[in-house]
Amino acid sequence: MIEYILLVIGIGILIKGADFLVEGSSSLAQKFKVPTLVIGLTIVAFGTSMPELIVNILAVLKGSTEVAFGNIIGSNIANILLVLGITAIICPIKIERSTIWKEIPFALLAVVVLFIVSNYLLIDKINLSSLTRVSGLLMLCFFGIFIYYTIELAKKSKKQLDNQELEIKKHSNWIISLMILGG
Repeated sequence: MIEYILLVIGIGILIKGADFLVEGSSSLAQKFKVPTLVIGLTIVAFGTSMPELIVNILAVLKGSTEVAFGNIIGSNIANILLVLGITAIICPIKIERSTIWKEIPFALLAVVVLFIVSNYLLIDKINLSSLTRVSGLLMLCFFGIFIYYTIELAKKSKKQLDNQELEIKKHSNWIISLMILGG
């Protein structure tokens, strides 16, 4: 019975943490006149990926590499298909043209890169399926390119947040930091 109680408490904390993260990130975007897409691609993405990072590090240190790999693949499938699917059912999602032509191809590139670096059997006919340090460095380089892209996107974007439409609460820098970290 205690497991069920902890599950309900955990889900409640998760929901409230997500609220804090989104509200703090939106307030930060408003304060610095940064498009909310950029905040979503960076701060919110980092925040929501931290549990996967911690689980993967612990799994690899314990020798459970299958858990680490499955966690990432499963998390991405759930984020793309389950989370976006349910969200779209609840309320249609407006997709900017730049998202279709720039961010979605980045996501597809990530899938292609992961497929290539983890399939030596299909590519080199070597019976080895592992991610090496070189593979990790390659993926981190692509990640760096993506972060650079989002920073440039923020600099070039002239789009401002419409405060009346989004009703974003203004918070102090200290509260924003606590909301993002706590979320």
